[in-house]
Amino acid sequence: MARYTGPKHRLVRKEGVNVLDKTSASLQRRMNIPPGQHARKRKKRLSEYGVQLREKQKAKSAYGILEKQFKKLFKYAESQKAETGELLISLLETRLDNVVYRLGFARSRAGARQLVSHGHILVNDKKVNIPSFQVKADDVITVEQKSLKNPAVLQAMEEKTEFVPYVVRKGALGKLLRTPKKEDLEVPFDTQLIIEYYSR
Repeated sequence: MARYTGPKHRLVRKEGVNVLDKTSASLQRRMNIPPGQHARKRKKRLSEYGVQLREKQKAKSAYGILEKQFKKLFKYAESQKAETGELLISLLETRLDNVVYRLGFARSRAGARQLVSHGHILVNDKKVNIPSFQVKADDVITVEQKSLKNPAVLQAMEEKTEFVPYVVRKGALGKLLRTPKKEDLEVPFDTQLIIEYYSR
């Protein structure tokens, strides 16, 4: 499936918020400067539609997914009895590539997606290579034994010490404890504006 492969910092500068969960000094310094040679001079006021569109784009950039998948997730969330915004975040957070990232097996969602796609991740002792696979509560996520020799995986696991409340990890074994809730994390986008965008 197609995906964005360009400069990641460009996404952050385009959206004006840290959609990548990165903390580098250069990124923080340039975050509010749009991409492009004459970016500082371009200041245009967004319409209501434009504001809603930008929120949707932020969500897509943050989780590294394209329009077709994102719209499919939204339509499913909208069709359920639960609160749409809450369920949308839950569905995004329980994608396998995101859970792998949250467990600290990779330093970024893009890295986690690659780990999954290349067959390095097991869910309940079965190899799963679909990044969009929906992880359920109590599912056990592990890194394949051979992949534990990968320097990038080892470095990511050493760096990650803080975890979101709905996952737990011991060594190379991680678990989704429960369904994520909106208050569990700070997302860089407004779900209400996304709902309004798709409700036009």
